[in-house]
Amino acid sequence: MSPPGAATQRTRDEVDATLQTAKLDAAELLPTAHCLRFGPGASGAAAGDFCLLELEPALCQQLEAGHRLVIRGDKDEQAVLCSRDKTYDLKIADTSNMLLFIPGCKTPDQLKKEESQHSIVHTEIFGFSNNYWELRRCRPKLKKLKKLLMENTYEGPDCEKEGDLSRSKYTIEDLLDKIQASEEEIMTQLQVLNACEIGGYWRILEFDYEMKLLSHITQLVDSESWSFNKVPLNICLQELGPLEPEEMIEHCLKCYGKKYTDEGEVYFELNADKICRATAQMLLQNAVKFNLAEFQEVWQQSVPEGMVTRLDQLKGLALVDRHSRPEIIFLLKVDDLPEGNQERFNSLFSLREKWTEEDIVPYIQDLCGERQTTGALLTKYSRSSMQNGVKVYNSRRLIS
Repeated sequence: MSPPGAATQRTRDEVDATLQTAKLDAAELLPTAHCLRFGPGASGAAAGDFCLLELEPALCQQLEAGHRLVIRGDKDEQAVLCSRDKTYDLKIADTSNMLLFIPGCKTPDQLKKEESQHSIVHTEIFGFSNNYWELRRCRPKLKKLKKLLMENTYEGPDCEKEGDLSRSKYTIEDLLDKIQASEEEIMTQLQVLNACEIGGYWRILEFDYEMKLLSHITQLVDSESWSFNKVPLNICLQELGPLEPEEMIEHCLKCYGKKYTDEGEVYFELNADKICRATAQMLLQNAVKFNLAEFQEVWQQSVPEGMVTRLDQLKGLALVDRHSRPEIIFLLKVDDLPEGNQERFNSLFSLREKWTEEDIVPYIQDLCGERQTTGALLTKYSRSSMQNGVKVYNSRRLIS
């Protein structure tokens, strides 16, 4: 390698002499020799002036197809890289070998086709680096999404007119700028949150308002003696339109049902589990703790006739304490818990010292990454033991 500014170029004899000094057999090497030298700008460049990014083949194909990769993160956040549908942690990997940037550098196969035998290529180094960025697939950081949307929930058109116009509202572009997740992951989470687009802004309905809409629908179904599996959209809009905006009625039907078409008419098949779950949340949110037997009785009486309530409908929403007397149930929503693995387990074990697998799995299921299981998470962050013939899990570390 020649130093910067070196004007002389090596001859074939000099190259062969170098190979002989290094005790290398030219017959075992590719015929083309690269003579490297630093370009005029490379000598003053710092290692941090250039960054290399290692991409898996699928991401390379996306770039070649014209799609973008976006780095997202505020100043206080660890940067992530997002494709259309996945999120990756960015990690710096050091290398003991200096990585050289050479414009127009050709692969051995290209050289075999283009260069003559025993040729010499004089190559100029544009820059260098001692590390590169590597990507590791990670869970999208979506907790912030709900936090932003909860700043200004939608309580209906009447409240909107009287509300403070300066309250936060977010377009999809705003959310893409603030949330460390891919667009596809954000859109999926917006559906999970039952969010909807109102006037170009994504909003979460105030829970009481959402329940008001649901109550209008279930009462209409009851008065018309419809099957919950076949609720006609057009009649719902005609009957309930005078009470609430038609787009809100349809949005509620989408949240709690599945849309389908039969003989040209649009219907919704209402999901009994979702309706029972929402009703339970409404009952539990105003009580710190609820006698389990009393709750189950009131809960069954509160859901539409024909629907059957079951405790397994409340996974990740409510927790039963069977050791208290009488047994109690209380609200514990998984989306209110910390997003990090260790922080999540700390929070759970500070709430309850020992957990059965049945109780804890709904609260850690969302922490699983690709090809990761809840069993692997429990092995890493907890210890197991037997208690009265039942396997239970407690923290690996002291919880204050």
